[in-house]
Amino acid sequence: MLELLSGFLSLLLGIPPQTEVQAANWNTVVHESLVLSLLDSPDSEIAAISPPDPIAAALMQQHIAAMASQGYAQAEQGIWIASNQVLAEHLGTAPLPAASLTKIPTTLVALATWGTDYQFETIVATDGQIQDGVLQGNLIIQGSNDPFFVWEEAIGLGNTLNQMGIRQVSGDLVIMGNFAMNFETDPLQSGAFLKQGLDQSQWSNEVETQYQTLPPDTPRPSVAITGTVRLANAPEVGSVKPIVLHQSLPLFNILKRMNIYSNNVIADMLADNLGGAGAMAQKAAELANVPVEEIRLQNGSGLGEGNQISPRAVTAMLIATQQYLQPRQLSIADLYPIIGNDGGTLLGRQIPAGAVLKTGTLNRVSSLAGVIPTQDQGLIWFTIINLGVGDLQIPHAQQDLLLQQLQAAWGNPTTLPPSIAPNQPLQNSFQLGTSERNRSLL
Repeated sequence: MLELLSGFLSLLLGIPPQTEVQAANWNTVVHESLVLSLLDSPDSEIAAISPPDPIAAALMQQHIAAMASQGYAQAEQGIWIASNQVLAEHLGTAPLPAASLTKIPTTLVALATWGTDYQFETIVATDGQIQDGVLQGNLIIQGSNDPFFVWEEAIGLGNTLNQMGIRQVSGDLVIMGNFAMNFETDPLQSGAFLKQGLDQSQWSNEVETQYQTLPPDTPRPSVAITGTVRLANAPEVGSVKPIVLHQSLPLFNILKRMNIYSNNVIADMLADNLGGAGAMAQKAAELANVPVEEIRLQNGSGLGEGNQISPRAVTAMLIATQQYLQPRQLSIADLYPIIGNDGGTLLGRQIPAGAVLKTGTLNRVSSLAGVIPTQDQGLIWFTIINLGVGDLQIPHAQQDLLLQQLQAAWGNPTTLPPSIAPNQPLQNSFQLGTSERNRSLL
């Protein structure tokens, strides 16, 4: 049975049995009934592409023809459409520039490495003592690759320091380790942001705007740092003690925000922390049961056409992500934007309701991948990669039309499937700027 389960994604995505792929170690989340239904095929070897569904194939060809009429070469349009079998494909196994669909392997490997609830930790320490509201010494920040430390988090940290009796720091703000704030990877600039965020008297209009997004009763912190911001590789000689442990939002929440806005800095920070693009590509291929040759990565964000992924591999990684999340009371909608709900890069798109998606855009790349619900075929998983130079509205409109036609062909479900609904109470239980994720160590 383990052998059957490990081959599940290979069968679903049309990989021939002779292709050597490593099985994902997520067998317990695959539904046995679905595996057996696929194995009931009269063709015991299940070809690389099962006979195409005539509806999906016709609609796909219409899409390719429409793109060709606008100057987009047929040989540069990649498509993979699947439900519990492959419905249609074009250049489905060819690695193509994927743009921000590259964030899909970044998301998958981060989940597999750390788990949904993982929190990055930042240590706040000092080499001084607190006397009459003044920290007589330096405030030391030890970063650990938190990719989502923003103004709101600085405000929450400042309020924690105020609650501990610290309203002034006589020394410097010393930055150690990998500390980034507001998606700025220069640690000195990040330190300058932190110094500003801790002290309401130094706030800019930008900080004030972000403060207004917090609950109305959120205090305004006042931690005035007298000295400068500087870097250190190790604490100066003397007695240094940690005073606050700051924990980030949980990983699933960070990934959702990354994917809504397609934030390149978050993605690249995660990829670097996961061992780099090459290691991440290898791991993603193993988890999704696709040949590693179909995932070629140069970074975690998708910047640059050197990030190339086949439509089949993109789809496989999305399905693998969904399989991992379901037994954890989460779904793909907890990591990726939902059309009509989350905005971000999906604003203005005319995509069927309930769809969960990831976009990608470069100068000559427009890509879209995700899942749409239908009445008769259930969930339709898809990847579309359109290459060519032109107005982005052309591929956007044609991608949206293809998805609309697919749903129309198989029916708009009367209710959206719970399997791709977000766990909203869990999402809402974690808020930016709260002091609850700051633990005093005194």
